[in-house]
Amino acid sequence: MIESLLLAATRVLTFAQQQPLTNASGFFFERDGRLFLVTSRHVLADEPSKHFPDRIEIELHIDTDDMSKSTGFSIPLYRDGKSIWRQGLDAAGAIDVAVIEIERPALPQTVVHRAFTPAHLPRSFEPIEVGTSLLVVGFPLGFHDTLHHMPVVRNAVVASAFGLRFQGHGYFLTDARTHRGTSGAPVVMRAKEQEHVQSGLPWMLLGVHSAVIDVGTRDLNIDEALGLNCAWYADILLTLTEG
Repeated sequence: MIESLLLAATRVLTFAQQQPLTNASGFFFERDGRLFLVTSRHVLADEPSKHFPDRIEIELHIDTDDMSKSTGFSIPLYRDGKSIWRQGLDAAGAIDVAVIEIERPALPQTVVHRAFTPAHLPRSFEPIEVGTSLLVVGFPLGFHDTLHHMPVVRNAVVASAFGLRFQGHGYFLTDARTHRGTSGAPVVMRAKEQEHVQSGLPWMLLGVHSAVIDVGTRDLNIDEALGLNCAWYADILLTLTEG
């Protein structure tokens, strides 16, 4: 029996034509019968690092009885010269989250995956305290179970006031050990609501891991890294998957 949470995440590989570029993380989100891939926006395009892939590839399981069987599923990032992903903006600027709609008819008929839905997002009346235990599900440095094509999970805790925009940005902080390749990973906590348990995916989707937070004035020889990360609030997915 494979935990459903592990089937909701997928490895994201970026390419410039046939040239491999980077490894990242992503996950599936479903709304009104439509399926989306969610990842960090900078995975798809990042001006500071001059990272401009033209396609991505995700790994899909294709046999419920044998998790070692998978296939790569290629997704072009541009159509007629225009980017096909959706990204968000708010008063503080760009939000480092992007979604791409996946054409269901193009998927293998035997594809095995799980997807978060709007029901997995926290409600305003559900208090989430500082120090709450979280999981970050992804592919740090591309590391994963290469036989069964499964992500790994890192422990994290909520490190800033959940519900507040940290320093005015649309994210909260987590305290966790993360690495390159974790960008785009879902940040989740165990669900208590019975409807989540009955859904077969008993987790609340709180955020999308983006990047490590550091202090520009830190002395690299004296001060350790903070070990803090930003996770963009997952409710941005309601905006990005509308219509």
